[in-house]
Amino acid sequence: MKDSSQKKIIMLSGGGTGGSVTPLLALADYLKQKDPGAYDFVFVGTKRGPERYLVEEAGLPLLTITAGKWRRYFSLLNFFDLGKIFLAFFQSLFLLLRQRPQILLSAGGFVSVPLAYAAWFLRIPVLIHQQDVRAGLANKLMAKVARQVTVTFEKSLADYGAKAVWVGNPMVEIKLIAENLWPKYNLDEERPLLLVLGGGTGSAFINWLVKDSLSELLGFTQVLHITGPGKGAGVLPQSGYCPLEFMDHAELLWFMDKARVVVSRCGLGVLTEIAALGKAAILIPMPKSHQEDNAQLFGAKHAAIVLAEENISSDIFIAQARKLVDRKKPHMEMSGLVKQVIKSANEPMRQIIARILS
Repeated sequence: MKDSSQKKIIMLSGGGTGGSVTPLLALADYLKQKDPGAYDFVFVGTKRGPERYLVEEAGLPLLTITAGKWRRYFSLLNFFDLGKIFLAFFQSLFLLLRQRPQILLSAGGFVSVPLAYAAWFLRIPVLIHQQDVRAGLANKLMAKVARQVTVTFEKSLADYGAKAVWVGNPMVEIKLIAENLWPKYNLDEERPLLLVLGGGTGSAFINWLVKDSLSELLGFTQVLHITGPGKGAGVLPQSGYCPLEFMDHAELLWFMDKARVVVSRCGLGVLTEIAALGKAAILIPMPKSHQEDNAQLFGAKHAAIVLAEENISSDIFIAQARKLVDRKKPHMEMSGLVKQVIKSANEPMRQIIARILS
């Protein structure tokens, strides 16, 4: 049972993808270290999203509510999801009254929208964090009831007006596990490693690209391929190639640190980790999404190779991967440049939370 007389309760919310979850968990970890015993945390997410694995791994309690998504185009699903949103609002009221948090903190995700409005209705302060360069609809809706909006990039300040403050992105203090994981996954410590990530839900396109390029990739590197939940069918392991639908986050960070090259979608959670570890990367943003803006910023600073999905062939992908694996100039300079793209928001956000709660 929570001792609310001594600890203040911070409710975190996000989900559907890992991108709206990882910065919140990073911030919670930082607050635990800097202010031990000051806060308790509870996470509210979706029933089936990847946040369940991440939140459980972080040791936080996970509560779930119904998630409805409003689409900015005509769809009959909007009528169905509108009912879900109203249901989620009343579920949120019940959770907030039961948990009695002093603040609600979200980094996006439609599951958080009814929760934010319920918190505002109950006069619980709401703090929103905008990770991506492009503001998402969920954050735009929640910003209307937020006490403050923190942003990763200076360019995002214009989207939120006087409520916005530029802080960077919360970063986990990466403590690599001591265990040697090479034998566990039948990988060779002496060979360069290509780590392939498709985002929290996986990417069918990246999975196809790796499968189509695999025979040539294995000529100069080994591949650890995270396919995404339910998307590993037809991708079989072989010597030098390890496909997994999901990997424990601590183990994933260990392999990211060891990898010569990271291939990834462009959610801000994984981009922040790539920046923190200084990894050379091939970024393949999800077409017609906020990820294109994120990738463009990295590309403009020469901090990563950015490939548009519609223009990629297996030959182009193999050639770029080989250049990075071989550490040919100017690609070998990327690891230094990528560290400069995103600053840590941990301490600024700690101070903002303390000010709101004071």
